[in-house]
Amino acid sequence: MKKNLIAGNWKMNGSFERNQPLLESLLSHLAQKRLPEVGVCPPFPYLAQVGALLAETPVRWGAQTVSEHRGGAYTGQVSATMLKDLGCSYAIVGHSERRQYCAETDDAVARQAMAVLDSGLVPIICVGESAAEEAACQTLAVIDRQLAPVLLALAGVADEGASVVVAYEPVWAIGTGKTPTPEGVQAVHTHIRAALDAAGLVQTRILYGGSVKGSNAETLFALPDVDGGLIGGALLGGAIASSRPAYGGPVYVEEAPYPACRMVRERFWDGYGWRVRRVQVCD
Repeated sequence: MKKNLIAGNWKMNGSFERNQPLLESLLSHLAQKRLPEVGVCPPFPYLAQVGALLAETPVRWGAQTVSEHRGGAYTGQVSATMLKDLGCSYAIVGHSERRQYCAETDDAVARQAMAVLDSGLVPIICVGESAAEEAACQTLAVIDRQLAPVLLALAGVADEGASVVVAYEPVWAIGTGKTPTPEGVQAVHTHIRAALDAAGLVQTRILYGGSVKGSNAETLFALPDVDGGLIGGALLGGAIASSRPAYGGPVYVEEAPYPACRMVRERFWDGYGWRVRRVQVCD
């Protein structure tokens, strides 16, 4: 039987000073409840600190991205074997922000997923459509396109009981407060489930992510094909409280002291040269 997974993606947030009380608050609630599998994915610089704080606890930790390469002349990249050395259990691959800002392709995401698996870790493979694709009724076609190279790469290891996780995160719902209807989420998860079953990955957990909050978490996590969530770290406690099976009252984890949305400078190519513009980024 699959065990639900609640994974908190910290994105580019955190500090050595704030990480410890945040995790201590989380652990104090976990000690009192029977809960699903829980993991946190902080930025690379904090993995060692988080690992030390969580080493004797049931909470696991992982990275927000990973290189497709095992090693070599790839300045700035981090391999899956390095993550394993840090005690990681997971690595997120294909997050929409990596696809958008780092030009990661579907094929590259598949190679990253295999690198994670080859190192004995669990890849959390993100898929999801943009606002324009959703408006054009292309959601399922986009999901199929993103999953195709992953399922092809996994074809040789599916029979070996490969442990993978797929996270459906509609890009237009991440950090915007907008959420698909429960019926819409279930329809996409049913489609993903059928593709995974056909590939022999029948035990794969499918997470939902995108504007999960206290008012909708219980409904979303009660859907038959939703096996947990990939969510912002500050919302981790509320999601845990609403994930099945869960017992007792609501869990509260202190909100991270960062604004939900902020303006950042982004370089872009306008066809003539590199320009800089200000864009809004929401966690």
